[in-house]
Order: sequence, then C-alpha cells, then structure tokens
Amino acid sequence: MAVFQITTKQLKVCNGIRIDPGLSVQIQTNDFVNPLLTNGGQSVADAFMRIYGIDIRKAGIMNQVYLEVKRIG
Repeated sequence: MAVFQITTKQLKVCNGIRIDPGLSVQIQTNDFVNPLLTNGGQSVADAFMRIYGIDIRKAGIMNQVYLEVKRIG
C-alpha cells in the first residue's frame, strides 16, 4: 500500500471554480505509481470532490503543473 499527498501549487480561477494554493488530499493506492497517471487521475478528482466539493477536472488542473504529488507512505 502506498499513500500519496496531492497539494495544489498555485491559484487558478477557471470555469467559475477557484482553486487556492495549499489545498491537499491524501490518496491510498495499491500501486506505487503516481495517482495522477493511473486511471486518468480519477481517485485524485474524487478526493478533491469529496473533501472540498470542487471539480478539479472542470478547473483544468489535472496535471503536475498545478498539483504536487508526494509519496508519504
């Protein structure tokens, strides 16, 4: 089991959604691969929707330019 922490890097306002820097979620996976690259980042998008109620796909930040991924466990 691997645990990843995904944190927003910068402010972005797009499609009526405001993303502030420093928002973070933790994802637990069975793989040791970056969760943004597996299954289209669905687990990351689901976590941001569940915790913050924001759709990061609609905001256009589903990449490593806007998101920092760290393996913490």
